[in-house]
Amino acid sequence: MPDPLHLSRAAGVPAVPVAATRKARRSVRRASAAALAASALALVSGCLSVPPDARRAAGPDATQLHLAPSIALPDGAWPTEQWWRAYGDPQLDELIARALDGNPSLATARARVESARALAGAQRAAAGGSVDAVAGLNRQRYSANGFFPPPLGGAWYNDASVQLRASYDFDWWGKHRALVAAALGEANARQAEGAQAAQALAATVAQSYFRLQMLWARQDNLAAQAAVQRALVADRQARMAHGLVGQDALQSAELALAELAQQAARWERDAAREREALRALAAGAPIVERLAHAQPAPQDDTLPREPGLELLARRPDLQAARWRVESQLGRVTAAQAAFRPDLNLSAAIGLDSITLGTLLRYPSRTLLGGALLDLPLFDSGRLQAQLGIERAERETLVAEYNEAVVNALRDVAMEGATLQAIARETQVHEAAARSAAQLAANAEARQARGLADRAAVLQARQEMLRQRDTDLQLLDARLQTQVALVKALGGGYRAGAPAGAAPAHAGAGTARASSKAGAAQAATYPNQAAARLAAIPSSTR
Repeated sequence: MPDPLHLSRAAGVPAVPVAATRKARRSVRRASAAALAASALALVSGCLSVPPDARRAAGPDATQLHLAPSIALPDGAWPTEQWWRAYGDPQLDELIARALDGNPSLATARARVESARALAGAQRAAAGGSVDAVAGLNRQRYSANGFFPPPLGGAWYNDASVQLRASYDFDWWGKHRALVAAALGEANARQAEGAQAAQALAATVAQSYFRLQMLWARQDNLAAQAAVQRALVADRQARMAHGLVGQDALQSAELALAELAQQAARWERDAAREREALRALAAGAPIVERLAHAQPAPQDDTLPREPGLELLARRPDLQAARWRVESQLGRVTAAQAAFRPDLNLSAAIGLDSITLGTLLRYPSRTLLGGALLDLPLFDSGRLQAQLGIERAERETLVAEYNEAVVNALRDVAMEGATLQAIARETQVHEAAARSAAQLAANAEARQARGLADRAAVLQARQEMLRQRDTDLQLLDARLQTQVALVKALGGGYRAGAPAGAAPAHAGAGTARASSKAGAAQAATYPNQAAARLAAIPSSTR
């Protein structure tokens, strides 16, 4: 809209008297002083309006982060980043590599990380200063019957302007900094969740592969049992033909053979389902079709010494929960800063004229400088309610983090206890398997001397094969539990700031000390946050 002062001068309208102008300026100065005094008073009163934070965030008790004395596996190292290579199975290595490269779940996790980083960048860009250029050209006709009388009214006028504007938010109370920290915390949480997704996928592929191999091994053992059982049926038929056994003995042998056939059908179904599950996990990799039968060799059952405290830095899900608490602490700080006055400075320089011919002349210059003080005085309790929501969410996230820590230690304890139980069961089974093998050898020896019939030898072999199936079941359970323990220990993940991480060539003691320092920080950060809140003077809370 054209400047009426410019228009009045251009149309020959008399100017305002100088005395009146000075009087108006004095009135403006008095009003400005009064407004400044009122703003200062409001500033002081506004600093006292933040509700006190009666609750204190408390992290997990580090003294309770230990396993029970009954879990006494041999001491071992923490899992490496590519822990599955320790099994020495090229097929497993390729399956996991394919899964980590093409599984859609990891693509989703990576997209979420990028989205969180972009939001953090947007939040960072929203703080600080801004500079922009504005240019405009308007042509307007004033009403002949409006506020401006002729010759202004009823005439057409141009308004051309070019302006360079700048503004800056000082962020006195750290609101924008807190929001940036909150956005970065969410980005770090997303990154930790991405690591968690990758390790969970690797563990799932390994467990599926081991399960498929064990199903194939049990199918082969079942085929051997079926062959022995068919020989028993043939022996019963021959004996019944000579009147040495009754019909019931033959039907019992035939029933056992039918049950073996049913079991073979079930395992064939399970193997087909497991293969398709593995194909989906490995993103349709061709290797699934050409997998060869191979019996995996288990690793030694070990557990890192004192895993409790260091576990906090080794589990990506715990790190994600930790960063979410840090993010929420930033939101609480921003909600508290909303009670404070907000001061923004702005300035502009440019050119303005009612004719294009005079736009670029020196008298057409315009200058603007200003400050805006924004202080909430009454909002029906909206700020208090928002602060209460953020504080309650902080308490929820800290409680969830503490629960996650307990669950993580529980996972390690359960898998460690399971491995110990499997080891004890294996010892008992080995004694039974040796007895079955000795019985089979004795039966064959007696048959060779003519002291036992063929049926006794077949039955002894069948018992030995049943013990072999139990051995495969225990091996499967041990492999599944070993992978579950690796997952419970973080799957090779390790948190730590890049600047403070131990170098790759550092000794084991240095790396262990660095890891423990990071774990201690992860355990105590909610208490540090509470200390930060407690350090705020009571007059400002």
